[in-house]
Amino acid sequence: MRAQITDAVKHLLIINVIMFLGTYLVGNREMFYEWFALFFPKNPLFEPWQIITHMFMHGDFMHILFNMFALWMFGTAVEQIFGTKKFLIFYLLSGLGAAVIQIAYLYFQYNTGLSALIEAGISQTEVANIIAEGKYDQRWVTILGDGWDNFRNAINTTMVGASGAIMGVLVAFGMLYPESKLMLIFLPIPIKAKYFIPGIILLDLFSAITGQSIFSPSNTAYVAHLGGALTGFLLMYFWKKNERDKYRWN
Repeated sequence: MRAQITDAVKHLLIINVIMFLGTYLVGNREMFYEWFALFFPKNPLFEPWQIITHMFMHGDFMHILFNMFALWMFGTAVEQIFGTKKFLIFYLLSGLGAAVIQIAYLYFQYNTGLSALIEAGISQTEVANIIAEGKYDQRWVTILGDGWDNFRNAINTTMVGASGAIMGVLVAFGMLYPESKLMLIFLPIPIKAKYFIPGIILLDLFSAITGQSIFSPSNTAYVAHLGGALTGFLLMYFWKKNERDKYRWN
């Protein structure tokens, strides 16, 4: 594998850096996030374009640094096999898959709370109208009890970052280069990609189920990571099965 940067990866890096700088240069960082971060569809700040733009937004310097390093390190190798057009399609679809699965998970949390409120005699229209105003009713806290945090978080959660798309790229790398040896910064032991990458996915699954963070910040969207990995795997599986040349488009 050559470390030389490829065209799609280069342009993705540039766009991500421009968007990151934009959050500080526009003069209103909060407004920039309201425009381009991905909000839950029931949140009044949700806009359809956020499904794409959130993939190019990052929370802080370390967030973008690790994501862009992973994009360069693994994306370059994958693009050398796929070609530029196919890599871009793969990357964007993995990011979209991550967003869709994360939103589906939030809808599950939201609908669970909504059902409890309706059973308590509060109409769905009333709930929707109050949420549309960016507010909540104090009665909801009492009615939902332990479920209040999940309901509130579902409505107010925002998602930013390329992590979902990059998880898809990691899966592709593992399937294309299974014998390559990788290691974590915190665990400097070389591990073959065919074991390393499933291990990373299992850690995300553990964190998604338990809420316990291992190496990532506590606000990491683990379900989105799993969604990106699943989407990447499905794309690799069907492309490998159906294409004569297996991978490359030119």
